[in-house]
Amino acid sequence: MLKDEEDAHGHALYDYLKDRSGYEIIERDDGYIEPLNAQFYFSEYGEWSEHEKKALQYVRGSILDIGCGAGRHALHLQEKGLDVTGIDVSPLAVDVCKLRGLKKVHILSITEITARLGVFDTIIMFGNNFGLVENFKRAQWLLKRFKKVTSERGRILAETRDPYQTDRPEHFEYHEFNRKKGKMPGQLRLRMRYKKYVSSWFDYLIVSKEEMAKILEDTGWEVKEFIDGENGTYIAVIEKMI
Repeated sequence: MLKDEEDAHGHALYDYLKDRSGYEIIERDDGYIEPLNAQFYFSEYGEWSEHEKKALQYVRGSILDIGCGAGRHALHLQEKGLDVTGIDVSPLAVDVCKLRGLKKVHILSITEITARLGVFDTIIMFGNNFGLVENFKRAQWLLKRFKKVTSERGRILAETRDPYQTDRPEHFEYHEFNRKKGKMPGQLRLRMRYKKYVSSWFDYLIVSKEEMAKILEDTGWEVKEFIDGENGTYIAVIEKMI
């Protein structure tokens, strides 16, 4: 389980729930940093991007929300009468979800998902959470595991961002930084900071549509549609091959 001193993201979410404060810092291993307002994780449906709203039309049956954060998607789906289970590695994020009324939520990492949790018709990985697969090899391993926890009509809604759709030189430099290490250009090495809390370093993968299709090869899944957002963001509608 994530130690309390490592749960930077969870503390930011919990503080925002209490008093509407909470700016965390995303730090990349090349020294690049970016602030992130915890308010984003509490946004209501009317504030969501159009591609997120469109993707929700593909949700069906029982749902697993991987990396549910403060529960914005899971709570919306629950309010619609759908059977939704949220998981997050952050204990405080799970507490926040419970305090906000999410009925089914567990402290669980993406690698700990098994059929004991349930069998799902839809897996959602919104908020760029396809990145939790971390790297090419681990992504394929996880996708094969997802086959075992989904029904015959299993579907994954996976949000990510094309790393090459940028005009920022520091990102192009990072692509080259990764290539020299034998990594995918969009394989980020990150940690989160909030007040005195600092997470461990973790990998997070962002991919182009072409790279997404390549990852899915030989996993038993295929892309049925891409739903485009802004600035290279998109959601892949991925379905189980029968």
